[in-house]
Amino acid sequence: MPELPEVETIARGVNRRVHGDRIVQAWFGKRPQTFKTPPSRQAKGLAGRTILAVHRTGKHIVFELGAGADGVRRQDAGISIPPMTAKSAVMDGAPANRTTAADAQWIVHLGMTGRLLVATPDAPVAPHTHARLELASGNELRFVDPRRFGRLEFRNLRSRGEAAFEAPGAEPLTIGARAFAELFRQRRLPIKAALLNQTLLAGVGNIYADESLFQAGIRPRKRTNRLNAAELERLRLALRQILMHAIRLGGSSVSDYVGADGERGFFQLEHCVYQRTGEPCRRCQTPIRRIELAGRGTHFCPTCQR
Repeated sequence: MPELPEVETIARGVNRRVHGDRIVQAWFGKRPQTFKTPPSRQAKGLAGRTILAVHRTGKHIVFELGAGADGVRRQDAGISIPPMTAKSAVMDGAPANRTTAADAQWIVHLGMTGRLLVATPDAPVAPHTHARLELASGNELRFVDPRRFGRLEFRNLRSRGEAAFEAPGAEPLTIGARAFAELFRQRRLPIKAALLNQTLLAGVGNIYADESLFQAGIRPRKRTNRLNAAELERLRLALRQILMHAIRLGGSSVSDYVGADGERGFFQLEHCVYQRTGEPCRRCQTPIRRIELAGRGTHFCPTCQR
């Protein structure tokens, strides 16, 4: 499943390509999919909307949507709307952000194998494409999901008064030392299981939990209430450093993940423990071990992690 760096990479790539563009119409496939909003309502709500910004919240990609850039009232999906001009698509040359007033959101969760791609209309449509958004610029935004565990949701923030989407847990890239320590201090979970709990930290998954625990020198089975202040701060900083470095390298392509342009990431080349069972530790040459913890394969160095 794509984790925080992969979702951040996709969100940034999609934002660069589509912010300021307008959705002409939306098509959704008929095969079973875990849509959180019925496809017919999504198609009707998306048509004519301007994409103000695209950003990551936890493991979700959130499209901030406004009314049509040319003031045309939104129509039902399937009705052609005149394309906006290139000038209006740029929005002063800078991506929009959360401060821009949005009256709707489209929320994408990639599930296990989901992809969000920006393509030209003549590009071959990949198998398992479950949604296609036709844009006024002539491009298409496509949601591809072979295993169909992804989720798509539309929220109307104004006319229906629906709440803006928020992640269930804290943001790992910005959480402070005190707040981070408070998340774990009173719990008795193995620290690896706690890191995967999305109600505590939103966006951390198996890869980056393993890599951050290695960087911090902490055993994945160690109970959270047995971690001292120095260890917790070391883990917070390691987690932030690992996540930010992975974002710079475009994430980890260990399965189906690719960015918005179809390119693979490179952070998998720098994994120290994840999926390196039996290989020598990059620090001490001890073979990397794999155990099952919280239902997930967990990798660590028995010498470097205490």
